[in-house]
Amino acid sequence: MGFDIHTRAVGRVIVVEAVGRFTGIDGHTKLRDLLHVLTNSGTKKFVLHLERVEFIDSSGIGELLRSHFVVREKAGELKLACVNAKVMDVLRISRMNTVFEIHPSESEAIQAFGQKA
Repeated sequence: MGFDIHTRAVGRVIVVEAVGRFTGIDGHTKLRDLLHVLTNSGTKKFVLHLERVEFIDSSGIGELLRSHFVVREKAGELKLACVNAKVMDVLRISRMNTVFEIHPSESEAIQAFGQKA
């Protein structure tokens, strides 16, 4: 299976669900390209739902980080939610778990946007 992304709005938050293998070959720049388009249209709040990501490699981690910076350049926020054990292990090993705000559920990630002053 390759890599695919699905989006839906929950209020003013865009939930991006990633599915499949998030690698340099499979994922390429799909996520970053999508976030470029959405941030250029004014969207600032994103939750990246990672429960259905089967595999992530160093290229996928790099793309995740570049996507984070695309959102931050436009004064937005990107939170991770529902990170499965395989992906969390890679995030910990690469120390990216210290870069991203990670929530156990999508609803908690969405609620976290409302807690900011």
